[in-house]
Amino acid sequence: MATVRKNATEKTVDVLILLFMLFIIFITLYPFVYVFSMSISDPKNVINNSVWLFPKGFSVEAYRKVFDNPDVWRAYYNTLFYTIVGTAVNVTMTMLAAYPLSRKTFFLRNQIMVLIVITMFFSGGLIPTFLLIKNIGLYDTRWALILPAAVGAYFIIIARTFLQSLPESLMESARIDGANDLYILYKIVVPLSMPIIAVLSLFYAVGHWNSYFSAMLYLSDPKLHPMSLYLVKILIQDSDTMVKEMAQDINRTMYSIQIKYALIIVTVLPILFVYPFLQKYFVKGVLIGSLKE
Repeated sequence: MATVRKNATEKTVDVLILLFMLFIIFITLYPFVYVFSMSISDPKNVINNSVWLFPKGFSVEAYRKVFDNPDVWRAYYNTLFYTIVGTAVNVTMTMLAAYPLSRKTFFLRNQIMVLIVITMFFSGGLIPTFLLIKNIGLYDTRWALILPAAVGAYFIIIARTFLQSLPESLMESARIDGANDLYILYKIVVPLSMPIIAVLSLFYAVGHWNSYFSAMLYLSDPKLHPMSLYLVKILIQDSDTMVKEMAQDINRTMYSIQIKYALIIVTVLPILFVYPFLQKYFVKGVLIGSLKE
């Protein structure tokens, strides 16, 4: 193959693009590096605000106090429950809705799609939704964070667009062999839809993991609060409950500041580890689900 040589202008543009991308990477990663450095630095450097990028000194006392707190483990359990169960319900309901809407043989698909799109622009409002959840008995239960948000209109559209790209001949062949729609969905459609299922799982899981507003509205029992709401309470209020056994005020102040950074890392890090395993499906599913007609 012949080597394509670039002129001076093209090389200059490439360098500028590279520098710009490095700048974007830096400003994106800096908050994470800074928070992590603050969480493991010496508490004296933390309270003096002398940490700018890399850690100064070393201390994991903040993490020890975070993991010694039973409220953190309870909030973590709640978050895992909401994320795993909620994502399973979300993906199942989305695929069950998207499959019939993607089939040309379903005569009401256009009318139902219009109703689904309308929900993206208009909602019942916060107070009516709260009254509804309370009247049907979901208030102050775990299902208050799962059932009301069982499916998203936007994700139905994405999944429907993806399923429309599947060959219709596969479904017709299965029907000739006597398969019904549930069998076709389970045995044919789902195995071919792993890219979009990965996309849906990632979006729904991140939404459940980071959600705190719904929990603040519908859960009055602190034992049911997720990690995100617990983090909000610690950041806005105080974390002295974790260091109340310390006698000296200066130590309490130092660790109360550092514990907040440690809690941010503990809350954010698990969901960041999920993305690399779903990245290839994520890119493929988003492109097909949003562009394929």
